[in-house]
Amino acid sequence: MPYLSIALLLVAWLSLWVGSVHVSVPGGLIDFVSGVVSEKAIIVGEIRLPRTLIALFVGAALGMSGAALQGLLRNPLVEPGLVGASQGAALGAAAVFYFGLFAAAGSLAITLAGLIGAFVALLLMLALSGTGRPSLVILAGLAISTIAGAALAVVLNFAPNPYAMQELVFWLLGSVSNRGLDSLYVLAPALLVGGVIILSQRRLLAALGLGEQVAASMGLAVNRGSRLVVLGTAILVGASVSVAGNIGFVGLIVPHLLRPFTKYRPDQLLIPSALAGAILVCSADIFVRLLPYGQELKLGVLTSLLGAPLFIWLVVKESRRWL
Repeated sequence: MPYLSIALLLVAWLSLWVGSVHVSVPGGLIDFVSGVVSEKAIIVGEIRLPRTLIALFVGAALGMSGAALQGLLRNPLVEPGLVGASQGAALGAAAVFYFGLFAAAGSLAITLAGLIGAFVALLLMLALSGTGRPSLVILAGLAISTIAGAALAVVLNFAPNPYAMQELVFWLLGSVSNRGLDSLYVLAPALLVGGVIILSQRRLLAALGLGEQVAASMGLAVNRGSRLVVLGTAILVGASVSVAGNIGFVGLIVPHLLRPFTKYRPDQLLIPSALAGAILVCSADIFVRLLPYGQELKLGVLTSLLGAPLFIWLVVKESRRWL
């Protein structure tokens, strides 16, 4: 974990330096904090700092939620996108975009809808899966994802105009650019609340590795704890998707790569996955900014391009274990 913390600080500092204009980061931060209006304060404090912090927060939320779901379902191939959480959050946020839901919530409307969408999707997944067997959970998650995807297509179909539909599509591709510090008012509390809820169930996640009956015999409330893990995951994923759109495969790849270093214990995987997820998303965003100038490659597209081959490799690796 110390190495991940150091890498996180280095990546965050590098992210503040990378851009089309070279400016002094320390000077820009000092001017921004002091309230001095200058070019470097605007570039560093109002453009690069929010982008860096949002990338870190989103990556941490996705990494921890993926580790929590994999521990809960005892399946290393599970991630929020496979159980419907991401699609549910996207559907809720998209509905706000064009149908004005939760108008009374103001700027928090998208976030509120994203949280509700992710939470409902995960609850439906658990209800459909019944006994909680990993195979049933995956099938139920695919069903919920399909339904949410179809509903999202309906939202796109009834977009008020082509420009509105294009805006929604670009938003769904996933990006941390053009976001302000006000987005942190959503992500920071979500990461804190969702993270605390999940971390409070570390004993349950560790015991579930031995089976539900063993966990119950240890005096752990399996059903209540599972619902709390679902709630924490919904908060993390819903807030992330409502701010940055869909950024896939982070919650799948990061826990899997770190599992050997945590002795395959799901309770010890949570915080390292959050740190590594933050590093991965921020590094991917740096790479996006280093590409030749022009139409910016969306962050969600890049993570999918990187994550899809790794996912195929994981599937092949798991299948060989049963041959």
